[in-house]
Amino acid sequence: MKKSKIIMGVSAVLVATLIATGCGNKIPVKNGSKVAVSVKGDKFTATEYYEKIKEDNISILVNMIDHSILDKKYKSDEDEKSSIDNQMEQIKQYYGSDESSYKSILKQYFGTDNEDEVRTQLSLNYKRNKAVNDYIEKNLKDDEIKKYYDEKIFGQIKASHILITVDVKDGATDEEKQKAENEALEKAKKVIKELKSGKKFKDLAKKYSQDKASAANGGDLGYFQLSEMVEEFSNAVKELKNNEYTKEPVKTQYGYHIILRTGEKDKAKLEDVKSEIKEKLRTEKLDNDSTLYYKTLMSIREENKIKWNDDELKNAYNEYMQKIIESAQKNS
Repeated sequence: MKKSKIIMGVSAVLVATLIATGCGNKIPVKNGSKVAVSVKGDKFTATEYYEKIKEDNISILVNMIDHSILDKKYKSDEDEKSSIDNQMEQIKQYYGSDESSYKSILKQYFGTDNEDEVRTQLSLNYKRNKAVNDYIEKNLKDDEIKKYYDEKIFGQIKASHILITVDVKDGATDEEKQKAENEALEKAKKVIKELKSGKKFKDLAKKYSQDKASAANGGDLGYFQLSEMVEEFSNAVKELKNNEYTKEPVKTQYGYHIILRTGEKDKAKLEDVKSEIKEKLRTEKLDNDSTLYYKTLMSIREENKIKWNDDELKNAYNEYMQKIIESAQKNS
């Protein structure tokens, strides 16, 4: 990337400042550098101003670099506009009870109360998110995708269950709650003992299950995707073979379940769910590593061949990103 593109924003500020000193007038010099502005005899040079920006406002340059990269690749569209509109509306709903507080919140979180400038920041964040998602998915390895497919993709599963709920009355004490919990668990264990003795699952479901909708059908839940069920239920049923039931009660937010797996459909072909798998893997990676988002943005910048013509500026950038990464680690 040409030098002019890397420091174009800084240069623009300096040029504007120099113009402000008087177009066509002879610009004074201090220590070999052009004076940008004078105040009662004190002279501040363009070089001094540039050094201060470099030291304190590296984030401005990072935003400019990202705009240069991402605005070309990701053209603003209706999806982006809708996302920004929704965010602005949420800010107004939660914080903007009046114009003054709304402006104050914008100033606090975005450094400006100008809505157009806020929208520009939100646009950059939107494009950064897209770029990070695309980059991570693009760099997923085939064996990662295949492993996820083999271990976590299932066809629709058919199962029946018997639900024993924990009967707790409003205002119950901790002792009463624990007693109800123990009673529900013991009842669920009793049902399993009856299954082991040879009694039919559907008959016990009709007799004991407190999920009345399925109990009438012998506990049958029909076919479902694992993602449709709460995690504890899904984890238990996927470990069962067809016509096998859980040997211990499965606790969920609804109570205690005894689950009988009764069938499974063939799962989708890898190519048909590949994009879904990539999305899930990308989400997992970002959830498991709080620094990955920022490291990915650094990789994207590197791949766009940024050429730093000022070593101090480059060091300021590296220190800035390192602080962001360290902060993400502490807050994770």
